[in-house]
Amino acid sequence: MAMTELDAPTEVRDAPARQRMTSRQRLILTLLLGAQFMLAVDFSVLNIAVPTIGTDLGFQVGDLQWIVTGFMLPAAGLTLLFGRVADLFGRRRLLLLGLALLGVASLVGGLAQTPGMLLAGRAGQGLATAMATPAAMSLLTTSFPEGPLRQRALGLNGTLLTGGFALGSVLGGVLTGLLSWRWAFLINLPVIVIILAAAPRVLVEAGDRARSRLDVPGAVTVTGGLLSFVYAITAAERDGWGSPVVLATLAVAVVLLVTFWFVELRSPNPLAPVHILKRPSVRWGNFAGLFVIGMTSAVVFQMTLYLQDVLGYEAAASGLAFGGASVAAIIGGLVAPKIIGKLGSKASLVTALGIQGLGLLSLLTVGRSDTGLYIVLAGVSVAFFGHAMGLVSYTVIATSGLPNQEQGLATGLSTMSQQIALTLGIPVLAAVALAGTKAGDIAAILDGMHLAVLVGAVASLAAGLLVALFFRDKPRCEDRFRDGVTS
Repeated sequence: MAMTELDAPTEVRDAPARQRMTSRQRLILTLLLGAQFMLAVDFSVLNIAVPTIGTDLGFQVGDLQWIVTGFMLPAAGLTLLFGRVADLFGRRRLLLLGLALLGVASLVGGLAQTPGMLLAGRAGQGLATAMATPAAMSLLTTSFPEGPLRQRALGLNGTLLTGGFALGSVLGGVLTGLLSWRWAFLINLPVIVIILAAAPRVLVEAGDRARSRLDVPGAVTVTGGLLSFVYAITAAERDGWGSPVVLATLAVAVVLLVTFWFVELRSPNPLAPVHILKRPSVRWGNFAGLFVIGMTSAVVFQMTLYLQDVLGYEAAASGLAFGGASVAAIIGGLVAPKIIGKLGSKASLVTALGIQGLGLLSLLTVGRSDTGLYIVLAGVSVAFFGHAMGLVSYTVIATSGLPNQEQGLATGLSTMSQQIALTLGIPVLAAVALAGTKAGDIAAILDGMHLAVLVGAVASLAAGLLVALFFRDKPRCEDRFRDGVTS
């Protein structure tokens, strides 16, 4: 049956009246997307360079993981806290402070002469990311009204986030192979200077900043719980799940996160109001985001190891192999708002997870021959197309229908899901790969990688199926534009 004009999603019918950005909105969008793109690159730019950094600075083999974990711990553990801080004390102020800290931390990392100095720089970058990312996202959502304009902005943001993550691997490999891994840190500095100079003139604070006090007990329990949980997962890859330290840290995480829930039920100024956490759109959006982000990034890490350890490619060549994924991510992010407009955000998200899962499934055919390179190029590109489309779709779902004074919290939750997924996906699938490796030869390593890829693909497809079956988006995010529902 043909869809009539009245059957179409509201943003499609109303788009002509609301799809044009003002010149100021274009400036805001350019500035915020530049900041988000740089932060996304930082997540992956050092992944390929880790062995080289370890050799240059004298890292012990068991400590190499901290080059990645030292960034991820504060980035994932502190995002929700700073999302609320942005609501209370100013999004622009927090963004500028976070970017300034990022510049200092990047300089420290780029000039590092010891493992301790480099890890201090990485931890500083993670803290800066936890501050700047939710602030930038909430500025983005509050600068554009719900509807086509916000979807276009979020579509471009999703494009650059996914493209930045993929490009980070390319850039890290090229910089490490042709110049030095130090440039992976220092390349941030000119971008940060430009943004810091322009932001005070372009960005303005929203007039509806929350005036309540910060929920200190909630902040302490959720931050401690998230930090403990992320640390336990990353430590399990090195020490095993039976390690007393891992088990104790997991227990602490569970206790603190349960305590956080009860604190929020009773707090007069909750850090995460329970009514937001109970919203199906917030809950299912962030659930899907864990799989959209975590599975693709983790499988890409496995394919990076495959290209270097199995096929023997150098860092620069391995990085360039993911160039196609960057292009696919850009296309996926650009078409996502149009697909959301035609199908709705739920159908778009389910479709995206399906495409991502099928792209990952194709990687099960990689072997010891050089044809594996072409399979990686094609499979990862398909997966990243779905990944970018899913990133936009789940962000639209998770941040729609909320008043401006809660956008920092909603975007903080969304950003936290991204960063927890990035943090947990890699060690979890690495542990799966290790469990599937029965010996030390190439064939056994491939068996472990195949098992990890299979888990990532099946998890993506299963997440899409669960969203399709159990997420009830009525009224849909798109229908709220017509009905005037904002909270």
